[in-house]
Amino acid sequence: MMITVRYFAGARAAAGVSEETFPSGTRLDQIAGDRGHLGKVLLSASFLVDGLAWHDRSVPLPAGVTVDVLPPFAGG
Repeated sequence: MMITVRYFAGARAAAGVSEETFPSGTRLDQIAGDRGHLGKVLLSASFLVDGLAWHDRSVPLPAGVTVDVLPPFAGG
């Protein structure tokens, strides 16, 4: 089974896609792979797993979840 990762704002630009899938058991610290700029964005991003904040980047993600990657952004 897979997990779905959805990128928003600057994370979408850095990833080059709005959504992609990874095998279950993937950790947040593995998502960037070797895509340099995306890794930098992910260092300061917040993550929601099925709508709940997920803080431990080293824990394997369960099968079937949706991860939202939210980079820091400012508004006014």
